[in-house]
Amino acid sequence: MSLPSSQTANLRLARILSALFYGLSSFLIVLVNKTVLTTYRFPSSTCLGIGQMGITILVLYIGKLYSIITFPDFDRQIPKKLFPLPLIYIGNHLTGLSSTQKLSLPMFTVLRKFSIPLTLILEIIILRKRYTFSVVLSVVLMVLGAFIAASFDLSFNLEGYIIVLLNDLFTALYGVYTKEKIDPKELGKYGVLFYNASFMILPTLLFTLWTGEFWQAVSFSEWTNIYFTAQFILSCLMGFILLYSIVLCSYYTSALTTNVIGALKNVSVAYIGIIIGGDYTFSWLNFIGLNICMSGGISYSFFTLWSNTQPKDNKNEVMDAISTHHREDEKNATCDLEQQLPIRHNDK
Repeated sequence: MSLPSSQTANLRLARILSALFYGLSSFLIVLVNKTVLTTYRFPSSTCLGIGQMGITILVLYIGKLYSIITFPDFDRQIPKKLFPLPLIYIGNHLTGLSSTQKLSLPMFTVLRKFSIPLTLILEIIILRKRYTFSVVLSVVLMVLGAFIAASFDLSFNLEGYIIVLLNDLFTALYGVYTKEKIDPKELGKYGVLFYNASFMILPTLLFTLWTGEFWQAVSFSEWTNIYFTAQFILSCLMGFILLYSIVLCSYYTSALTTNVIGALKNVSVAYIGIIIGGDYTFSWLNFIGLNICMSGGISYSFFTLWSNTQPKDNKNEVMDAISTHHREDEKNATCDLEQQLPIRHNDK
């Protein structure tokens, strides 16, 4: 049975806007994080991650306190429902910050592409999704372009390479398991974000105390610099916004789409670095690889974001959510976030 044209248009708009929101958030946080960690030489990417988790907890708690959003109160069943997502969350969060610090933007861009085939494989295995040949070919083009670019632009940093490849794995796992765990009758998207950060902030803080990173961060000389402090606070806020945009994009599209949008963002960052960074040595093969990668990403976006169909397990829920959103907008232009961005019901 085909979907009504108005509902199809609304679905397409929701998918496109959620993808653009994630792309913009992901683009801005890379630039801000790079400024804090590289330009100002902040000594601990882990402490920056703690700041981002703290802001996430604070914003969501205040939202729940004032009934702007809702998610379940803590009970003993929540860790069982949520795990292993908090472990994947902290791995994704900290390896992402560390790889941003240790690698140049072009190499970070290239190596991040390998999260895409990992996500494709995990969605097939865990979510039992199926993709058309055109989608698979688009992903292959992206990986091929990334491999060509990497092969002809290697400033080898073993630690940075290992961290960014781990980040690829954690990114793929986080996107897939987020889609698996979002259920309005249990945790919902706000509960997933809140409890991920709540469960992992204390162990991460203890880890920085053990390694000495916490005291290095506390004694950092730039805290009196208002520009650094503003950038640090902005980075913490962007951490929450990025996490929310990942959940939203995975909900309306797929974990694979979320990763491809992130990959396209990384290519954009790399192109900006080529133009204004001053540290890029032009190579035709490297440049061709980047363009092949971009072409694969654009092709994938065309084949998925403009598709008229939704995976079987959430199509009806998304359409109901969009219809509810439209009706509530007509009643009240200031409806809260929970009405604007309803949660998917996960049919299992």
